[in-house]
Amino acid sequence: MTATTAPTSAPPAPAARPAPTTAPGSRGAPHRPRPWTPYLFLAPFLVVFATFVLAPALYGFWMSLHNWDFFLPERPFVGLANYAELFTPGALVAQQFWESMRATGLFVLLSVPLLMVIPLALALLLNRRFRGRTFFRAVFFAPYVLGVSVIGLLWQYLLNANTGLVNGYLTDLLGLEEGIPWLTALPWVWVTLVGVTVWWTMGFNSVVYLAGLQGIDENLYDAAKVDGANRWQELVHVTLPELRPVILFVLTMTVLASANMFGQSYLLTSGNPSDETRTAIMFIAEVGLEQFRMGLGAAMSYLLALVLVVVSALNFLFLRQKER
Repeated sequence: MTATTAPTSAPPAPAARPAPTTAPGSRGAPHRPRPWTPYLFLAPFLVVFATFVLAPALYGFWMSLHNWDFFLPERPFVGLANYAELFTPGALVAQQFWESMRATGLFVLLSVPLLMVIPLALALLLNRRFRGRTFFRAVFFAPYVLGVSVIGLLWQYLLNANTGLVNGYLTDLLGLEEGIPWLTALPWVWVTLVGVTVWWTMGFNSVVYLAGLQGIDENLYDAAKVDGANRWQELVHVTLPELRPVILFVLTMTVLASANMFGQSYLLTSGNPSDETRTAIMFIAEVGLEQFRMGLGAAMSYLLALVLVVVSALNFLFLRQKER
C-alpha cells in the first residue's frame, strides 16, 4: 500500500487593514486649530472693552470738537477751538486750567517718591519671617479697602483746626497756643493731602512689592552671601535688579493715580486756600458738570491724558534703558 503525501498549503495572505471609520472632526482625528478660536476666547473682554472704554473715549473726543452744552438744542462743531482756548494767553479758563495742572504736578512730585520708598521698605520688613507677619500685612493693607469718602470724613474729623483730635493731642503734649490749620493754610494743606494719600494707598504698593520679593530666587541671596555681601549690598545688587519690572509697574500706576487725584482734595480742602489745591480733575469736573461746558471739559481731559501718556512712556523707556 503506497503512502500519499498531503499537499502543502499556501501561506495565508496578509489581512487587509480596515479603512478608517472616524470622520474628520470626530474623536480620534487629528485636531486642527481654527484661526478664529483665540478671538472667541477674547470676545467677552473685547465686547466689554469696546462698550465701556473705546466707545466712550471716541465719544468724548467727538464732544471735545463741539460746543457741547446739554441745555442747548444745537451743539455746533468748533473743531480744535476748545484745545486752542487752553493755549490762548490771557484767557481765564486757560490760566485756571494750567494752575490746576501745576497743583496736580506738585502733588505727584510730593506723593510719588514717598509711595515708592515707604511701601518698599514695608514690604522688605513684612517679607521676613517673624511671628504675626500675616496679621501685620492685613493691618497695613486694610486702609486701602476703604472708600475715598470714608477717608475724607475720617481725616476731616481728625484734622479739624478747632475740634480735631490731632490738634487736641498736639496742644496738650507740645503746649501749642493754637491748632495747626491742616485743612485751610499753606503748606499744611499739602502735608495733609500727601500724608493722607500715603497712609491710604501704601498698602496696595506694599502688597505688589511683596509679591515681587517672593518671586526672587533664594539661590541668588545664597550666592551673594558666599561672596561676602551684606544686607545693603544684597538690596542693591540682588533685590532691586530683580524687582525692576515690579518697580516699573508700581511707578506707572502710582503716577497715574496721583495725577488723577480728586476725592482727597475735594473732601478735605475743597481746593483751598485760593484754589491752590484744586487739581486738574477737580477743575475739569467744575467746567463740565457745573458750567455745562462739556466740550471744553472733554478737551481738558484729553490734554491731561496726553500728558500722562508721555510721562508713562518716559518712565518705561528710562527704566528699560537702565536695565539694558
